[in-house]
Amino acid sequence: MNVKEQIQRLANTYADEFVAIRRKLHAFPELSFHEHQTAAFVSQQLTEMGIEHQTGIAQTGLLAVIKGEKGAGKTIALRADMDALPIDEGNNFPYKSQNPGVMHACGHDLHTSCLLGTAKILNQLKSGFGGTVLLVFQPAEEKLPGGAKLMMEDGLFDEFIPELIIGQHVYPELPAGDVGFKPGQYMASADELYITLKGKGGHAALPHNTVDTVLMASQTVVSLQQVVSRFIPTQIPAVLSIGNIVCKSAMNIIPETVRLEGTFRTMNEDWRYKAHEKIRQITESVAQGMGGSCEVDIQVGFPSVYNHPELTLAMQSEARQFLGEEKVHDLDIRMTAEDFGWYAQKYPACFYRLGVGHADGTVSGGLHTPNFNPNEKAIETGMQLMSFLAVKALEK
Repeated sequence: MNVKEQIQRLANTYADEFVAIRRKLHAFPELSFHEHQTAAFVSQQLTEMGIEHQTGIAQTGLLAVIKGEKGAGKTIALRADMDALPIDEGNNFPYKSQNPGVMHACGHDLHTSCLLGTAKILNQLKSGFGGTVLLVFQPAEEKLPGGAKLMMEDGLFDEFIPELIIGQHVYPELPAGDVGFKPGQYMASADELYITLKGKGGHAALPHNTVDTVLMASQTVVSLQQVVSRFIPTQIPAVLSIGNIVCKSAMNIIPETVRLEGTFRTMNEDWRYKAHEKIRQITESVAQGMGGSCEVDIQVGFPSVYNHPELTLAMQSEARQFLGEEKVHDLDIRMTAEDFGWYAQKYPACFYRLGVGHADGTVSGGLHTPNFNPNEKAIETGMQLMSFLAVKALEK
């Protein structure tokens, strides 16, 4: 029996076990930097498998190590995130969230289950390969500065330095059993914008006695679109969106302050920081021109996700060999963000998508929505493909 057949057999044998694990994780989700129960559960599972691991990295992160028995070789890393989102779950099944206001609405419970399943498979196959596999169970993907950054700062790869790192993420747009890859730039950087506009409040019927912050805010929202439409080169993808306007006032009151909250995303690290300066300049110009002032706070977030082209094409080719040509898709860029970008800045990386759509057309719900409900058949695909890609990466 070759390695492909061994992995398929083991994944099929353990699929129900890791579906049950996913449901347990789903029922007890925890927010970013608070994954204490989740981390303890993952540690327990690894201990029962007899897999060496370290806990408490960046507080709740874990690093498991599987050493192949065919001698020294490459060191590779596999990563899953563990945190949930501040969302009230809208689904109604026995394993729905038991923690009010918290839900696994981005599939991190499924990611963690797949990586645990991968750990079990690789641990049973370690007599057949050389080298070292690092399994990263990461906290806080959903919150700045990101658990990836904090784990690396806390010595994640001090002892074992990976030559490459692989991650997977659920993708409702593809059916379960399918996967997608994108070499090169794949996902955007993500920076948070917090702008406070200050003026002079007063009666809305007497605007000449005020410095109108609502009008100032309106002009700022419109003017900031120039950052994307007129300053960034047209070949560079970029998005600037204001998602929240905070104005504690009434219909007949012009408030003293208005707060704008938004996001800026791009796929070019040089223009990213040039855009920050342009955001400040435009906001200050509008505020001063209308007689007011402003405070601009740009919180630098995750870097863009860059998939190493040669590595990603090789992994895509291996996926086609394992799953079949028709199951492996080419993806386009996405302006969403992932803190996997921190790893990709330092190590050759491949971040691919795992289909979780339902074959019968049942709506799985979108990511970050109260009704997100991935097809659990994807767990078998996820654990077997990641196992196969790991073995192939060690061979090359």
